[in-house]
Amino acid sequence: METLEFQSEARQLLQLMIHSIYSNKDTFLRELVSNASDALDKLRLESFRDKDMDVDTDDLHIVIESDPAERTLTVRDNGIGMTHEDVVRLIGTIAKSGTAEFLKQLKDQQSSSSDLIGQFGIGFYSSFMVADKVTLVTRHPHSAKGVRWESTGESTYTIEDVDDAPQGTSVTLHLKPSDDEDRLPNYTEPAKIREIVKRYSDFITWPVRLGGEEINSRKALWARPASEVTEEEYAEFYRHISHDWNAPLETIRMQAEGTFEYQALLFLPAQAPLDLFMRDSKRGVQLYVKRVFIMDDCAELMPEYLRFVKGVVDAADLSLNVSREILQQDRQIQLMRRRLVKKVLSSIKSLQSSRPDDYAKLWGEVGAALKEGLLSDADNRTAILDICSFASTHSEDALTTLSEYVGRMKEGQEHIYYMTGDSRVAVEKSPHMEALRAKGFEVLILTDPIDEMWVDSVPAYEEKLFQSVAKGQVDLETEEEKSAAAAKAEEFSDLLSWMASSLEEDVKEVRLSTRLTTSPACVVGDAHDITPTLEKMYKAMGQELPKIKRILELNPSHPLVEGLHTAFAGGERESLADSAELIYGLALLAEGGELADPSRFVKLVADRVQRTF
Repeated sequence: METLEFQSEARQLLQLMIHSIYSNKDTFLRELVSNASDALDKLRLESFRDKDMDVDTDDLHIVIESDPAERTLTVRDNGIGMTHEDVVRLIGTIAKSGTAEFLKQLKDQQSSSSDLIGQFGIGFYSSFMVADKVTLVTRHPHSAKGVRWESTGESTYTIEDVDDAPQGTSVTLHLKPSDDEDRLPNYTEPAKIREIVKRYSDFITWPVRLGGEEINSRKALWARPASEVTEEEYAEFYRHISHDWNAPLETIRMQAEGTFEYQALLFLPAQAPLDLFMRDSKRGVQLYVKRVFIMDDCAELMPEYLRFVKGVVDAADLSLNVSREILQQDRQIQLMRRRLVKKVLSSIKSLQSSRPDDYAKLWGEVGAALKEGLLSDADNRTAILDICSFASTHSEDALTTLSEYVGRMKEGQEHIYYMTGDSRVAVEKSPHMEALRAKGFEVLILTDPIDEMWVDSVPAYEEKLFQSVAKGQVDLETEEEKSAAAAKAEEFSDLLSWMASSLEEDVKEVRLSTRLTTSPACVVGDAHDITPTLEKMYKAMGQELPKIKRILELNPSHPLVEGLHTAFAGGERESLADSAELIYGLALLAEGGELADPSRFVKLVADRVQRTF
């Protein structure tokens, strides 16, 4: 038996393992089972390459044994094993494991070791978080003798050859006492062992046995040929990872090969998650590495607007437990994310064309979340626009896509007209819609809160500009109508200037309207002003905004405006100021706006009505 000293860096690492606060000690078992699985993979591969290797590969497996009386836990495999030199090189000195880099990152990031375990090949050392002593016995198929390694995790370890070691590796942990305050459960309890294996190692290739019973399912659906997986198996797996009682609406499979390999199994829900629009809603998919569970809700793999997508991504080339900070910077993760997003969007597009009823169901459940991508994902904006559906004046019931809208546009129409509002009824009854309805122009009716945001960020679709019917100038006139409108504006110019001056506290301009046919007036915003609804949303979030003056448009054909013009031309001024204020108040109320001084408006109306008796 030899007694050797650890490297100085290895000693530092062991002390960190033993004494640092570790967020989830359960992962030590994941690391040991993963190491055992790798050893079995290597043995199977080596047996194919080396026909002279005398090994039995008929029953490759992992066994977990617990002894509550002795407080030991053993993880044993009949895989490739290690030679004496392997043990000294891989266990005793942590050679090539990048320990110095591990310690540097741990210090720089001020993160717990749980963020970095596995990244530098040091998963075996996580055993010392839960054990006072670790004993390893191993034998390589080419070695006549086995090797026994043991350490308490202090400054030294012992190593000796043994004669009766079976092929493979066994790691025995002499466990520390249970301690609830230190989040150290009793790892000899079969229920606890089953729980950890089920959570972290359920889908690894090899059977994991406890007390003669296999405790992992080995059913990695994403790794099996699609032809061998039933819809019920997909549905059962979806329910397991999403906690949704419904079957998924759509199943999406991906497999990438080449320099960077991964498999993905994703699901679109038939019903939106209950927390879809909650501030602390979880998002992302489960991340596995070679079928070993790494983390739930890996947000780095799925953008927030696709937070309703559930599933699994299994990468072949990532380290076992990368931190979230590293994931955010990892090129492979970013590449996977881009491909996953494109696959999800194309799958929804396919659903839209081949199964319109299912698409309509999905859109009704998660459409508002999808539209958030129009703000946050410029790279995929066109693809998102393609799968969006909107209510419109074309139909009272059916939604329309933008492609369908463009296909119905009138000859010479250059804009996609839309109006935002609290409800379809409010939009349809708005004065802003009058001329468009009269001339047969279709208008998109946008009533989701997110609609107030994205319409200002998305300029066009298929080279057709989006145009709010409640903002800017809406050009609906023929050349003849424009000429008549110019003459009318000249005729009303003095009245318009006077009203703008009279209402200067509330409006920036008064002009004649081309969008009104039956209402006397309406209030519109400049092309780049935020809408009143968006202004309310900002104020509800506690943001103070400067007062936004809007534009008052008058309908020169309305009797009320004609009468006002006649009285103004006759020299009246003082009494007309109240009339101008009334017209502005009526325009505000017509669009669902709020009066700055409701009591004054009521008094003006009462006085005006009294004069009629």
